[in-house]
Amino acid sequence: MAGHSKFKNIQFRKDRQDKIRSKLFSKLSRDITLAAKAGAPDPAANSRLRLAINSAKAESMPKDNIDRAIKKASSGDADNMEEIRYEGFGPGGVGLIVEVLTDNRNRAAANVRTIFGKNGGNLGETNTVAFMFDRVGQLVYPASAGSEDAVMEAAIEAGAEDVSSDPEGHVITTAFESLSEVAEALSARLGDPRSTEIVWKPKTTTPVSGDAAATLVKLLDALDDDDDVQNVYGNYEIDDAEMAALAG
Repeated sequence: MAGHSKFKNIQFRKDRQDKIRSKLFSKLSRDITLAAKAGAPDPAANSRLRLAINSAKAESMPKDNIDRAIKKASSGDADNMEEIRYEGFGPGGVGLIVEVLTDNRNRAAANVRTIFGKNGGNLGETNTVAFMFDRVGQLVYPASAGSEDAVMEAAIEAGAEDVSSDPEGHVITTAFESLSEVAEALSARLGDPRSTEIVWKPKTTTPVSGDAAATLVKLLDALDDDDDVQNVYGNYEIDDAEMAALAG
């Protein structure tokens, strides 16, 4: 297992500090509704729903919101929700994967294409970028969960594949097929993670700086602000100092 990595720089997360909380809750609610619709409405019998609820709780989403999202799965409103994956290239030639959950495929496609086009990117066909990534399970713990050695030991015993630790916390990756089992084992040792999800992890990264980095961040911001967009992943790597300056 690796001790450190730049993976935290690679995924453009939903929980950015400037994210409007109501929009975040809306996206988490749709995740819960879709998970409940795809399987049983009982999290004990539906691992996907259990993981979605855990992620919502980690963001302090109220229990009433979670319950409403589960109940919505049995209503007609959930029937039109569709998961779509878009792939394309951003400034600097980086690969981007955009996961969308929408009730209007045409609107979502038009919006994503427009955002790419206005911010130095190009939307590609399916699988033009996905081969550059691995589909993995990811659990994120705060630094307070334990020391690097303690978290590493717990991850190994739980069957995880990799651990990345830094002063901000711990990122644990595992095969996506075993995410639920690993999450349960880790929760017993370390408590509930801050987030639990299936992500696209790049096999290699592409350094981006200067104007290309600035334009890329604008593209990521625009995608993240779209109501239909659930997650954005990229194989870019921006220097931490430059990323901080751009975020500021």
